[in-house]
Amino acid sequence: MSDLLKITAGPFTFDARFERAAAPKTCAAFESRMPYVSKVVHVRWSGEGVWIPLGDYSFGVDYENHTSYPAPGQFILYPGGLSETEILLAYGGVRFASKVGQLAGSHFITITSNLDKLPELGRLALWEGAQAIRFEKA
Repeated sequence: MSDLLKITAGPFTFDARFERAAAPKTCAAFESRMPYVSKVVHVRWSGEGVWIPLGDYSFGVDYENHTSYPAPGQFILYPGGLSETEILLAYGGVRFASKVGQLAGSHFITITSNLDKLPELGRLALWEGAQAIRFEKA
């Protein structure tokens, strides 16, 4: 079972890895749904990030390795509860929040290449709208 991923977001391709040691259940739940295809939009309250809003969808996991301050290139999964389920990718400074206030999500994937392209992805989502995203095994 490889921890390596290829993520295509908008016109950009990134190498990434699962954070399996810190978030094993979240990684397993997400991996079982791969290849995972969706769209990212710019965040509303959290700062410099893009997110995949998932409504009441459940990955069947709880918090592991959770943070409110993901670093650029870190994906977090919010399992739902106070706000809707979502996946967020930080491209700059993020304080993860929703209309109900500060939240925490499980850091489960880290981008390992082309980090300099993340702000461009953020600008595209902000000014041009939703961008396609695909997670697959490397």
